Amino acid sequence: MRFFALAIAASFLAAASASAISKRQIGGVLICTGANATGDCVYQKYELYKCHELQVPFWQNSSTFAPDDDLFGCYPRLSDCGTICTSPTGCTNGHIDFDYEHKFNLAASQWNTLIRSFDCFTMKR
Repeated sequence: MRFFALAIAASFLAAASASAISKRQIGGVLICTGANATGDCVYQKYELYKCHELQVPFWQNSSTFAPDDDLFGCYPRLSDCGTICTSPTGCTNGHIDFDYEHKFNLAASQWNTLIRSFDCFTMKR
């Protein structure tokens, strides 16, 4: 009888703890003013499919732009959110994800002084 009561109590505890665990959110990006995650840094989970405007000191001053190892990527933009792109070559460097070669040194692609905003999106496996 005592074993039965302990088993029921354990199952209630397991159910309670399982409901408290929420699914991990994707969208984490590390942004730093210096290369290789140096200088002023901020790490945040950003809402997907929404434009995020960088603030000082990161506005046009981000040498590290490193998304988490999740199935998502981000498009850094030359313009602020809500601005229409008028550049003949486009207003993004293309998408940056976890596998992007220069995510810890955007100076290599000459984008460290250009990023003003970005938006992130999910990718398929």
